[in-house]
Amino acid sequence: MLVIVCPGQGSQTPGFLNPWLDIPGLRERMGWLSAVAGLDLVKHGTESDEETIKDTAVAQPLIVASGLVSLLALFEHPADGFRLVGAGAGHSVGEITAASAGGVISAEQAMVFVRERGRAMAEASAVQPTGMSAVMGGDPDEVVAAIQAAGLTPANINGAGQIVAAGTQEQLAAFAADPPAKTRVIPLKVAGAFHTDHMAPAVDVLAGFAKAMSTHDARVPLVSNRDGAVVHSGREVLSRLVSQVSNPVRWDLTMETFKELGVTGIIEIPPSGTLAGLAKRTLKDIEILALKTPDDLEQAHRMVKEHGVTSGVAQDPTWRLVISPAKGMVSFTATEAGTVVEAGSVIATVGTLRDSYDVVAPHGGRIVEWLVEDGDPVSPGQPILRLHPQEG
Repeated sequence: MLVIVCPGQGSQTPGFLNPWLDIPGLRERMGWLSAVAGLDLVKHGTESDEETIKDTAVAQPLIVASGLVSLLALFEHPADGFRLVGAGAGHSVGEITAASAGGVISAEQAMVFVRERGRAMAEASAVQPTGMSAVMGGDPDEVVAAIQAAGLTPANINGAGQIVAAGTQEQLAAFAADPPAKTRVIPLKVAGAFHTDHMAPAVDVLAGFAKAMSTHDARVPLVSNRDGAVVHSGREVLSRLVSQVSNPVRWDLTMETFKELGVTGIIEIPPSGTLAGLAKRTLKDIEILALKTPDDLEQAHRMVKEHGVTSGVAQDPTWRLVISPAKGMVSFTATEAGTVVEAGSVIATVGTLRDSYDVVAPHGGRIVEWLVEDGDPVSPGQPILRLHPQEG
């Protein structure tokens, strides 16, 4: 089973986007997401200095857009990801990337949401000087207790001996001066105390936007960093995106779920390195790749072929979703609800200006409900049909 993980804030470095924009089409796609976000993300990913991309309002849209664009190079067709990825997850703002990649929200919705998230969190951070520090080593229970005793919040419990404390700069300085036994305290390049009560104003802002957003149920299992739960409901995913701004990130529980799912391969998309490092220290006998530059794509494509399997959103459902393989106009082959189709049969086609793609029944079953009308425009990965599996 293959898992795609999406990094969070602090993973960005100056110029990390440069090599990716040499791939045909990616610069244009990044330009489009820049227009949606109202920021020159191409410039920020290639030319802006460390201080500029540390700004929350810049960093968050940059990370999400870069992750989404890199996925276009990871899979030949966008719909391939829905068929081959066993699960997805994101760390903090990376959950927005994962939600969009999993089909819950569109890339454009993701960019608007993350733009407003970054702005709201930056405004909340400006109320007073706050920040975050990684605590490396020590006994986890003792570290958490010491963080709380210092008036701080254990905002990220990342596993692999890393817990992140968050609070005011004064509290963080006092904590660093008297750290728990056998630990190192490392200040992080973030602009505020994320995933704490300091971010409550941002939660209110995002909750308002969420009421106006439409969602689809996840096309692949999404592992929530709130508690390691696998979430399918689109509305539940969106609700968690709102509340996670002030809730601690439990990446340790997320990785535990990976083990329970039987994951055999993990690819971290750009700007990568942090989550791959945590996984290497925690998960054994699993192939792990930090997709840093296009030079890593050959290994990534091999991993997709070797570890990719049909998504297990529901192993024994009463119905299953069939998705569109491409962007275009859908034309039905079998139209009537109640029609029984065989595994591998063509049940619809999706036509574009240049090609026609068959929509194939992945298993035998009975058509329960079409989710689109004959002749409707559809997007890659869009659910178009509910199919009830045949018994026996």
